[in-house]
Amino acid sequence: MLRALIFDVDGTLADTERDGHRVAFNRAFADAGLDWHWDVARYGELLRVTGGRERLLHFMESSSARVPVAERDALARTLHASKTTHYLRMIDEGAVLLRPGVARLLSEAHAAGLALAIATTTSRANIDALLAHALPPGALDWFRVIGAAEDAPRKKPDPQVYEFVLEDLQLAPHECLAIEDSAAGLQAATAAGLRTVVTINDYTRDQDFSGALTVLSDLGEHDAPMRALGGASVGGDIVDLAQLKLWHMRY
Repeated sequence: MLRALIFDVDGTLADTERDGHRVAFNRAFADAGLDWHWDVARYGELLRVTGGRERLLHFMESSSARVPVAERDALARTLHASKTTHYLRMIDEGAVLLRPGVARLLSEAHAAGLALAIATTTSRANIDALLAHALPPGALDWFRVIGAAEDAPRKKPDPQVYEFVLEDLQLAPHECLAIEDSAAGLQAATAAGLRTVVTINDYTRDQDFSGALTVLSDLGEHDAPMRALGGASVGGDIVDLAQLKLWHMRY
């Protein structure tokens, strides 16, 4: 029986990367007097490294960064803190919205009594801000477990954050479904024993999703149907709780 849905955040619940985190990083660079600028394409390349601070450290290893080795860790921490401040301000201003079908499916699953959980490499502050502004009042309490960067220092594709969430839920992997947007997220969920629904975005559409239960454009709305891109077939224009339960029973 399907007992829980476990969601990734960045790129899955909302398109936070291109017009959220990327913009916030660039504002942090400007505040620090750095001439760095991550355009859309460059940021897409950097997303191969999971975790914001880890992404900064990876970039600092490039010749364009020009940061002495001894200064990199401290600078990465400072810039990441500044980026988070900018990102939270953008959330407050309504700059980041949930992806199609997310609010609908969360509401349906909560009403049906399914456990909801989050497994992400982003910070708890980022999660709280997004959910507080994008969902109805009190919806943050819908989530029985929130696994964030603070709970799992080993980033995806390592399964640590999913293992943390499963242990806290006290559920077996076969009782849950994961919803992800990236190959790294799929690998993490699969390594933890979870079947995974993938909803791609502009940054992940060309990644390898071998092993996914199904690959979709998004979860869909009645006036904006989703597109099935691979894996298990969809019986309608949207992914609802009945569809998830059917996939879970069959596969």
